[in-house]
Amino acid sequence: MHVALRRVYGMTEPPTRLVEAAGRTDIDIARQIALLGGVPALRFDEGLDDLRAEVAALYAEMVPEDLSDRVAPGIGDLLETLAAREHVLLSLVTGNLEPVARMKLAAAGIGHWFPAGQGGFGSDSEDRTELPAIARARAGAPGPAHPRADTLVIGDTPRDIACARADGVRCVAVAGGPYSPEELADADAVARDARSLLSALDGLE
Repeated sequence: MHVALRRVYGMTEPPTRLVEAAGRTDIDIARQIALLGGVPALRFDEGLDDLRAEVAALYAEMVPEDLSDRVAPGIGDLLETLAAREHVLLSLVTGNLEPVARMKLAAAGIGHWFPAGQGGFGSDSEDRTELPAIARARAGAPGPAHPRADTLVIGDTPRDIACARADGVRCVAVAGGPYSPEELADADAVARDARSLLSALDGLE
């Protein structure tokens, strides 16, 4: 991201102030970095298409061939179990730009569980709270959006919970990331780690 910001906007050094990234979209993060680095908001918006393309191109060059060691224990089994269930559709709701998300999960060995044409990404909206509705619309296409009552967001940050609430859908939080179970207590259910996610999901049905 810093390299892309430098190439597109001429930023020479990243700002010294840290931008919190957890649960935000890539473009939201980039905007905060750019503003702190002295890039005017209008100039940032004018370069957005170039920034998206530059980030995707750079990530394609930099992504490791194998990211499987970054997958939380239990996630592979969870995805296999859920995908085998009738009427379950897995889709990504992530702040990453879609090309970045797809490359990342392919390298992690789990991208095949998330079909093309589904999900909501940071390339669809800078506002994370809009992504579940986008994902539901794609899940129901070409008909009505997938029902809110049948939709669950799984995440590991308070912003994941907030995006679910913004669309009126339920959320299961997993405390395998930077936040504790107590900090994720606003979710409908909280799993202490990825291995306990399935029981948390089943407990909501």
